Amino acid sequence: MIDVSKQIQYWLCGAQEDWNVAHLCLENNKIRHALFLAHLTLEKALKAHVCAATQDIPPKIHNLRRLYDISGVTGTSSHYDILAAINQFNIEGRYPGFMPVAPEIKEARILMQQVGELYQWLINQL
Repeated sequence: MIDVSKQIQYWLCGAQEDWNVAHLCLENNKIRHALFLAHLTLEKALKAHVCAATQDIPPKIHNLRRLYDISGVTGTSSHYDILAAINQFNIEGRYPGFMPVAPEIKEARILMQQVGELYQWLINQL
């Protein structure tokens, strides 16, 4: 049997570290890297929720909308929109042959702000 509280802390610590590094990347105009790390931030926060909901280790998947559904978190339709927008940067970061055009810095900052708000909301729900 797993120690659920340790698993939750593991995922939350990783999420916070990735979020901090995402901002450093964005400040240095590394937009795709910043958005990949923003994806990891949400992925890890959602995996903390999955642990809490299922009392088990989360599945080894990266689809944010799927993790959101498994987590049992009840949010808004705008959450799904943010998850869909950032989900594409998971694929890009892991499979560089699939490289959608990175957004301009202004658009990236807006997306990072939305991710930050959702991330904080997820943390507050635990």
